[in-house]
Amino acid sequence: EVHLVESGGGSVQAGGSLRLSCVASGYTRNMFCRGWFRQAPGKEREEVAVIPWLGSTRYTDSVKGRFTISQDRTNNTLYLEMNALNPEDSAIYYCAAAQGPVGVCPTQQSFNFWGQGTQVTVSS
Repeated sequence: EVHLVESGGGSVQAGGSLRLSCVASGYTRNMFCRGWFRQAPGKEREEVAVIPWLGSTRYTDSVKGRFTISQDRTNNTLYLEMNALNPEDSAIYYCAAAQGPVGVCPTQQSFNFWGQGTQVTVSS
């Protein structure tokens, strides 16, 4: 079992920045992919960015050039640096982890573990 705890959400004005963190604990071995997802009111949850153990990161088009996903494997922490935020970025942000053999990051349905979410609100 993997336990994920997000932090760093909050309220900012358009154009501002936030940095989200997600600490993993428990049985953290074989987390071959970690990622950030978000869900805005009335919308489905969508992938924001994912980072595999090996390979390239993946971003949804709307955040490319503005968001950066990274991880510190020494302390099992996942980060999402968010710049040039706009109101459309407002959502609950969730971190997630997929356990299994090393491979390409899967779609969100295949992520095994999820955090409780952190709210990001961007005002215009």
